[in-house]
Amino acid sequence: MLRYALRRVPSALLVLLVASVLVFGVLRLAPGDPAVVLAGPDASAATVAEVRSSLGLDAALPVQYWTWLTGVLTGDLGTSFILGAPITELIWHSLGNTLELTAAALLLALAGGGAAGIVLGTARRARLLSGAVHLALAVPPYVTGVLLVLVLAVTFRVLPASGHESLLADPVIGVQYLLLPALCLALPTGAVLARFLAASLRRSRQEDFVRTGRAKGVTEGRLLARHVLPGALPPVVTVLGIQVGQLLGGAIVVEAVYAWPGVGQLLLQAVLSRDYLLVQDLLLFAVAVFVVLQTLTDLVQAGLDPRARIGGSV
Repeated sequence: MLRYALRRVPSALLVLLVASVLVFGVLRLAPGDPAVVLAGPDASAATVAEVRSSLGLDAALPVQYWTWLTGVLTGDLGTSFILGAPITELIWHSLGNTLELTAAALLLALAGGGAAGIVLGTARRARLLSGAVHLALAVPPYVTGVLLVLVLAVTFRVLPASGHESLLADPVIGVQYLLLPALCLALPTGAVLARFLAASLRRSRQEDFVRTGRAKGVTEGRLLARHVLPGALPPVVTVLGIQVGQLLGGAIVVEAVYAWPGVGQLLLQAVLSRDYLLVQDLLLFAVAVFVVLQTLTDLVQAGLDPRARIGGSV
């Protein structure tokens, strides 16, 4: 297993290096100038140039990239151009709220998607549930978010439409604020998990060992719990790892809809204000999280299926 894990390191580092170049390059191609934002609308060209020099934006692009990359590698993410605060502190303050939202959404997706997948993979007829899963997968989160607000916050008024309260400060109120955005974020992920689990279960139920078990009188419940479900999990685990990354990406949209003070909100504000350095750090951080999650997923799948370790790929 250790050798298998070490083989994943070079590709992960290459992905991060390529991502850093793309993030830096794309931002420099985008219109807008943080020096103009900081200097103000009535600033002279000389003032804008002075601000640009103070931010280090007048240096050659390779020099800017190298300065940023060496800072990241040494743990110095720099200071936000617009907010004037250390980026490490900004990310740290927002990350807890995003992790709280993502963890709640993941729990809802695992519970709902797992139950729906087992029903779809074992029941002969479940058309209503199948239709609901397809609907949850087809509707994008920004539409689902608005619909949930209209139904649960405006029409029935059982949950607040937006805002945030720390679960540690007030768990009851915090859960009320958390439910709507977590449900919105969980629906497409739960639908994907349900479909993959159902398909994997159907394949496993056609295997010879299942027919042998039935011939020996083993009950369907015991077959499902002890043999069919464990055999169906490896491909679902791979999808789950990808979906966790999708949850973090989807959190940007959901946080904007529900005014949730997380990393997504921070990234949106940074993009709108042309805060290059903060956007670079947040995007590279997101890629790093995705790479780590994908690597952990591969290791979990390799643990469940030894063929992945032998083949060297999943």
